[in-house]
Amino acid sequence: MMEPNKIRPRLVYSPGYDIRWLGLEKLHPFDSCKYSRTWKVLLDRFSDKLLSATITPTAATAELLQTIHTPEYLQQLTNSHYVAQVLELASLDWVPSGILDRQVLQPMRLATMGTVIAAETALETGIAINLSGGYHHARRDLGAGFCVYSDIAIAIASLRQSGQLTATDSIAIIDLDAHQGNGLARIFECDRTVHILDMYNQDIYPQDRRAIARIDRNLPLASKTRDAEYLDKLQQHLPSFLSSIERPKIAFYNAGTDIYEDDPLGRLKISAEGVLARDRFVFQTLVAARIPVVMVLSGGYTSESYQLVAKSVGEVWETWGL
Repeated sequence: MMEPNKIRPRLVYSPGYDIRWLGLEKLHPFDSCKYSRTWKVLLDRFSDKLLSATITPTAATAELLQTIHTPEYLQQLTNSHYVAQVLELASLDWVPSGILDRQVLQPMRLATMGTVIAAETALETGIAINLSGGYHHARRDLGAGFCVYSDIAIAIASLRQSGQLTATDSIAIIDLDAHQGNGLARIFECDRTVHILDMYNQDIYPQDRRAIARIDRNLPLASKTRDAEYLDKLQQHLPSFLSSIERPKIAFYNAGTDIYEDDPLGRLKISAEGVLARDRFVFQTLVAARIPVVMVLSGGYTSESYQLVAKSVGEVWETWGL
C-alpha cells in the first residue's frame, strides 16, 4: 500500500520517442515531437534533480508485444499500406516497410516499454510518468487512430507475468483523453479486474458502442464542454468510482491534452488552467487513496500541448518530488 510520505516520482523518457523523418511530423496534426519539447522545459526547470529521477527505456521486444497483440496483427505491421492506415497518413504507402519500422514504429516500441517501466516503477515509488504512450485505440488485432501498440494493456500483462500483479488484483484505468479509449475497453472486455473510467467527447471518433458497453464509469461529454462542467463531473465521479471498486493495486492515467480549447480534434473547450486543474485533481485523489499511478500522455494536437504537459508534470515534481 502506497504511503503518501514515501512518494518519489519518477520520469521515463527517451530522445527516441520523437518521430522525425522527412517532415513526417508536419503531415499529421499530432505533435510527434512533443516528448522532447516537454523534456526540455522540465530539464530547464529542474536540472539535475530531474535527471537523477529519470529512467531511459529500451524498445519493447516482439515477445513482450505478443503478450497482448496477435502474431497476425504484428505481421501486418510489415505492410506499409496497413501502417499508413493506422497512422492516418495515406502518403506513407510508398515508404519501404523497413524505414517505417525504424522511423515510426521503433519510437512507439520505445514508448510502449516506457509505460511498462513506469508501471513497474510506480509500484515502488508511488508515481511514475511516461513522457509518451497512451495508445488507447489499439486492439489485440487492430491498430487505429495513430495507435499501434496497446502500451497500457502490455504493461498490465507484463506486471502479471512477473508476479507484481496477481490475476485477481484490481486495476484502474482513468482515461481523460478527449477520445473514447475503445481499444482498451475491447482488450479488457471480459476482464473484470480492470476497471475503466472514461470521460470523452461523445460527438467525435471512435463512437464504438461495443466498447462503450464495457466502460465501468462511462462519462460522455458534448462538444464545447467548458471547465466548470468538466471539472464538476470529474470531481463528482472519480472519487465515487474508486470507492465503488476494490482498492486498485495500480492506476493508469491517460492524460490527453486534446481536451484543450484550441485543440482541433478534441473539440472541447477546456482552458489551460482547466487542464492543469484536471491533472492536479487526479493526482491528489489517487495519492490520498494510496493508489500508485502511472501517467501517460496520449493525445494532444496543438503546438501548446507540450507546455500543458510540462506544467502538470512540473507541479507533480514540486508537490512530491523535491
